[in-house]
Amino acid sequence: MTAARRPMIAGNWKMNGLKSDSRKLASALARHMIKRQKPGFDMVISPPFPLLAQTAEILKGSGIRLGAQDCHFNPSGAHTGDVSPELLKNIGCKYVIVGHSERRTDHAEKDAIIRSKADAALRAGLTAIVCIGETLQQRDAGRTLSVNRRQLTGSLPAGATAKNTVIAYEPVWAIGTGKVATPQQAQDVHAAIRQDLTKILGPNEATKMRILYGGSMKPGNAAELLALPDVDGGLIGGAALNADDFWAIARATE
Repeated sequence: MTAARRPMIAGNWKMNGLKSDSRKLASALARHMIKRQKPGFDMVISPPFPLLAQTAEILKGSGIRLGAQDCHFNPSGAHTGDVSPELLKNIGCKYVIVGHSERRTDHAEKDAIIRSKADAALRAGLTAIVCIGETLQQRDAGRTLSVNRRQLTGSLPAGATAKNTVIAYEPVWAIGTGKVATPQQAQDVHAAIRQDLTKILGPNEATKMRILYGGSMKPGNAAELLALPDVDGGLIGGAALNADDFWAIARATE
């Protein structure tokens, strides 16, 4: 991290939790944030769609921002099971995750679709958290940087700036596996992503844009990863489901 970029810790709850679970987790995090008063980081949590409205009420006044895990690229229409970014904005979301590896894999989402969703997020006034990352097979084949460059170039919204877009590098081989990139591996990819952003957006925006690490970050390794010059926070999965663990990761930014 550098002083030029404010750290962000974003929690992705994925398809986990019932109303009672989310109430307990969100309430605990809200209490932590209120006691902290002026934290040196931004915090975002992204529950499943049915829990967004309840969580929005719990987070009021805490400073924690609400995010969604996906969105459609149209503002309305005949799209059964989908949710528009305009509706997400309307119920209190500030962020939306697009292009997560689980969406790319489980729903066969390609870069063009992800870019359409990111464009739509910006249209609705949301900040897009755009995910990119390579599989273990791609890494073993020496394609880590080329895969991330392709996904970044193909998924980045047209109007991307450091204010409306966050990049999350999530090595697919380290998601939910307990494996984690070494600090050097993480820094190398983050630095390469920032170089690619410089070519696309120019040095000013690239220097200010936050790049999060999203592969099995937890309290035990957070401080070392977050100390890297081009790692500006984390997109947290499993550890985001435990308030104490998630808070410990956030405090590791300070």
